[in-house]
Amino acid sequence: MKEPVLYFDYAATTPVDERVIRVMVDCLGVSGNFGNPASSAHSFGQKARVAVEIAREQVARLVGAQASQIIWTSGATESSNLALKGVAQERAKRQAAFAGGRSGHIITSQIEHKATLDTARQLEEEGVEVTWLAPDSDGLISADAVSAALRDDTFLVSLMLVNNELGTVNDIAEIGRRVRAHGALLHVDAAQGAGKLPIDLSQLAVDLMSLSAHKIYGPKGIGALYVGPRAQQRVLAQIHGGGHECGLRSGTLATHQIAGMGAAFALAAEVLEEEVVEIQRLNSLLCERLADIPGVCINGSPTQRIAHTLSFTFTHNDLDVAALGDKLAFSSTSACNSAKNLPSHVLLALGLSPQAAGQTIRLSLGRFTRDQDIERAAESIHACLIQPAFWAVAQSR
Repeated sequence: MKEPVLYFDYAATTPVDERVIRVMVDCLGVSGNFGNPASSAHSFGQKARVAVEIAREQVARLVGAQASQIIWTSGATESSNLALKGVAQERAKRQAAFAGGRSGHIITSQIEHKATLDTARQLEEEGVEVTWLAPDSDGLISADAVSAALRDDTFLVSLMLVNNELGTVNDIAEIGRRVRAHGALLHVDAAQGAGKLPIDLSQLAVDLMSLSAHKIYGPKGIGALYVGPRAQQRVLAQIHGGGHECGLRSGTLATHQIAGMGAAFALAAEVLEEEVVEIQRLNSLLCERLADIPGVCINGSPTQRIAHTLSFTFTHNDLDVAALGDKLAFSSTSACNSAKNLPSHVLLALGLSPQAAGQTIRLSLGRFTRDQDIERAAESIHACLIQPAFWAVAQSR
């Protein structure tokens, strides 16, 4: 009997935790909490609104924010669009009051998620100047690089907390201090960071933060944007029709999805410390099991990273990636790049060739990864190494 495919793609999405599912189901069906949260005139809507606000508090608590600073969206992609476009358009509106107002300047990096990259390119086409910072050899964007790129007209910096392909962690605290001292806003994409490392927005100089439920054992289709005090009144809505969410995001709130996101974030807060320790142990076990493969290397900083995500390049070009796909669910790049069958823009920015990028796999671990999964994954990778031809072995002797 063929063994089931092992799941090692938690960075792409996570299964919804059963405890979260139960919370969501309670918001469905005629006997559930199905009311429209905006229908304040009756008990059905009022009860739904209570569930929404409890979830808002749960999300805020995990990241050290106030509940009133959390704006519901359809996911981190929409959150990042709202942050970048919303800030740029609000600035342009203010600048229009002055003759000859300039479009301004944004800083981001070459290794951001496509939600940020494509949005920044759209703004660039509309006249906003964009600086695309290159990562260092460890896959990090340094505070010094950000400082060197700041200009008098820089109004926004947008960077990841955790890179979705490498697992590297940028020093957002120091970057934030420098950006704030300059007077610009800082947007951080934390989709890959929430629930994997501590975040305290009450202590960080971060003005906007994108969050996602489905990266943290919650449902797809729901996310949030943190809007801090400096960013309030400096973001224009992108979806109109009712003025929901403090006028920043119109549309009927999906109570079951919002409650699911809240439950997922609350659960993450409970298990964060122990889960990080366990994932680090599994990470070490996996690296140990693959250490004997000649030419295998890990991309990104060996220390400034989360344990959940590992990017391995097989520099001897001896991994049968297609065959491995029959045994493991993994990624060769981000889900967005995979959909277009393109080499990873992150790996190319690090200096890898397209061929080397094609010999790279991202293995991401999660809540339901077990020791036996690590052992089977290591065995599968070894089994999918292409053995050199007999004549090549003979010549090397």
